[in-house]
Amino acid sequence: MLNFFKVIMNKGKSNPNWLKNEKSPYLLQHANNPVNWYPWGNEAFEKAKFEDRPIFLSIGYSTCHWCHVMAHESFEDEEVANLMNENFVSIKVDREERPDIDKIYMTVCQMMTGSGGWPLTILMTPDKKPFFAGTYFPKKTRFGRIGLVDLIKRISKLWKNQRIDLVNSADQVTFNLNNVDQESPGEKLDETILIKTYELLSRQFDKINGGFGSHPKFPTPQNLIFLLRYWKRTGDNNALQMVETTLQAMRRGGIYDHVGYGFHRYSTDSNWLVPHFEKMLYDQALIAIAYIEVFHATKKLIYKKTAQEILTYVLRDMISPGGGFYSAEDADSEGIEGKFYVWTMKELSLILGETELNYVINIFNVSESGNYIDEASGNRTGTNILNLGNLEDENLQQKITQIRLKLFKEREKRVHPHKDDKILTDWNGLMITALIKASVVFKEKKYLIAAKNAIDFILRNLRESNNRLLHRYKDGTSQIQGYLTDYTFIIWALIELYEATFEIKYLKTALELHQVQIEHFWDNENGGFYFTANDSEELLTRQKEIYDGAIPSGNSIAMLNLIRLSYLTGDHKLEEKADILSQVFADKIRENPLAYTQFMIAIDFAIGPTYSLVIAGNSNAEDTKDLIDTVLDEYIPNKVFIHRKTEQQTPDIDSYSNFVGFFEDLDDSATAYVCIDKTCKPPTHTIAKIREYLNAKWNSST
Repeated sequence: MLNFFKVIMNKGKSNPNWLKNEKSPYLLQHANNPVNWYPWGNEAFEKAKFEDRPIFLSIGYSTCHWCHVMAHESFEDEEVANLMNENFVSIKVDREERPDIDKIYMTVCQMMTGSGGWPLTILMTPDKKPFFAGTYFPKKTRFGRIGLVDLIKRISKLWKNQRIDLVNSADQVTFNLNNVDQESPGEKLDETILIKTYELLSRQFDKINGGFGSHPKFPTPQNLIFLLRYWKRTGDNNALQMVETTLQAMRRGGIYDHVGYGFHRYSTDSNWLVPHFEKMLYDQALIAIAYIEVFHATKKLIYKKTAQEILTYVLRDMISPGGGFYSAEDADSEGIEGKFYVWTMKELSLILGETELNYVINIFNVSESGNYIDEASGNRTGTNILNLGNLEDENLQQKITQIRLKLFKEREKRVHPHKDDKILTDWNGLMITALIKASVVFKEKKYLIAAKNAIDFILRNLRESNNRLLHRYKDGTSQIQGYLTDYTFIIWALIELYEATFEIKYLKTALELHQVQIEHFWDNENGGFYFTANDSEELLTRQKEIYDGAIPSGNSIAMLNLIRLSYLTGDHKLEEKADILSQVFADKIRENPLAYTQFMIAIDFAIGPTYSLVIAGNSNAEDTKDLIDTVLDEYIPNKVFIHRKTEQQTPDIDSYSNFVGFFEDLDDSATAYVCIDKTCKPPTHTIAKIREYLNAKWNSST
C-alpha cells in the first residue's frame, strides 16, 4: 500500500511521472513535467481520498497554444510543481480523448465564471465534485489575474481551515450541474424557428468582413450551411450573400494557409487576418463541406478550388498509412506560435526574384514591418501572414501557383508543428463525409477512394464484434468506449456513402450502428440521446448535448440521420423518434436558436420540401447513369436517393427498404420516381421531366 501511494517529488526531465505509459499525445507532452501528474482513473482518486487532498484537474489538448504557455510557465517550473505535489493530487485529461469529462467540467466553468476555454483548470474534492474553475493562470499574479502560486496557497488554506465551505460549494455546484440540462419538452418546432434563426444571423452578420460578430471570429460552417439551405428554401438572396461574403473573406484572409492549404482554427481579429494557427481535422471537414455545397449551388469555381485545396492538405499531411485521419497540427513550432507559417521580407527576398517579390508584396499584402500582430502584446512582430487583397486574378493564377510552390518547398525545410497523430472515430466521420460530398459534386474518384479507405479503417480497427464503436486509435491500439458523436458522425458518413455508391453494405452498417446507438444512448423516459452510453463510466452527471459548437452535437446529427434513414427504409418509427427528439429540446432551442444551427438544418429537412428519389434501372446501362447524374447535378440538400438495381433478380435494397419493391424499370428503361413530401409524381424516363420535378417551386398543393 505504501508503495502504491508513493509520492514522486521534484521530477526532472529524465524522470517521468504517471503519464509515461499513456497513448494521448497531449498527456505524453506532460509526462516529464515535475508535476506528479496522474491520468484520469481510480488510482488518482483513491490516492486523493487516502491522503485527504483535493484534486487539481487540468484539461487541454496537444495543439492548444495557451495550454503550451501554461505548461512552460508553470507545469515545467519546480516551484509550482512542488506546491502542486504538496497540496493536490494532479490529473491531466485530453479533452479530445475524453470529451465526456471535458463537457461536464466545461459546463461547470461556464456556470461558475460565465466563460470557458482551454486550458481548463478545475479544483475538486476526491469524489469529483468541483469547487473552483478557471482557464489559463500565469505563474505569478499579474494584471488582476491571480497566479497559480497564489491560487494554490489560497486553496490550500481554505482546504485546511474552511473545508466545510468548499464542500458545501462543491455540493451546490454539483446540484446545479445536474439540473442545468433538465429537458422541458415543448411544442413542435416549425418554420417560424427557421425564420427566427435567419433573422438573428442577419443581425449579427459583419457586412464588411463577413462572418458573425466582431472578434475573435470563428468559421462557424454550420451557420453558413444553414443559410444556404434557407436560401434554397426561400430564394432570399441576402442569405446567400452572407454565405458568399464570408467564404470569400475567409479564403482571402490569413486564417487560410495560402502556401500549404487548409484553415487555421479561428481569427483573433474581425477581418480574418491573424489566426490561432492550429489546424484541426474537424475544421477542415466542416469548412470543406460548406465550400462544396456552395459550389454545388452556385457553380462558382473559387469555392470548388478552395475545397479541393483543403482536401489536398488533408490527403497530404493528415492521413495515416492505414487510411484513417490524424487529429490536428499544432499552432506552435520551436516553442513559438505561428513560426512555421509567417515570413519576413528578408526571407521572401532570398527565395524569390525581384519580380516575384513584388507580386507577393502587392498580392499577398506583406511589408517590411510585418502584418502579424502578437495577440498578447498587440505589437507588430516584423513577420507576415500571407493574405489576399482580393480573390485571385485568373490572369495571375499561373504566376501565383509558381510562387506558392517555391514558398512551399522552402517552408517544408522548417521545423514542422507537432502533429497529433491519434485517430478519432467521430472526427474521421466528418472528414469521410466531406470527401464523399467532394467526390459526388466534383466527380473525382480519388476522394471516394480515400473515403472508402477511411471508413474501412474505422470499421476494421474501431468497431468491436458486437458493433460497438471505440473512440480512439493510436499506435496500433484502439481504446475508449465510443460516444454519441462516434456513432452519429459515422452513420452520417455511411448514409452519404450509400447514396454516392449505392453499395448496400454501407446502408446495412449504418442501420446496425444505429440500432446500437438507440440501445445504449436513447433516453427511454424523456427522449433524446445521452452523450455517453448506458454502460459507460459513471461521472457527476450524464449529459445530453445539443449545442452546436466547433463540431455539431450528437443529437443534431442524430436528428438528421433518423429522418434520412426513415425515408430510405420506410420505417416510420425512426421518423417518430426524430419528432420526439425535436420536442425534447424545443424550448431550449427557441431561447437561443443561434446555438443550434446544425439542429436547424435537421428541422429544415424535416419540415420540407423533402425529396425521395428512386432510380430503377440496370446499373451498367447508360440511361440509368444519365438519370443518376441528373439528380446528383442538382443542389437538392433535402433528399434521400435510392438506386434499385434491376439487373439483380432480387435487388439488394429490397431487403432494407420496405417500399421500393414496387418501383420497376418501366418499358425496360431506367425510370425515375420522384416524391416530394411523400407525394409522388408520375414516373418518368426523361432528364427534362426530372429537372422539372426537382426545380418546381414547392407549395402546399404540389
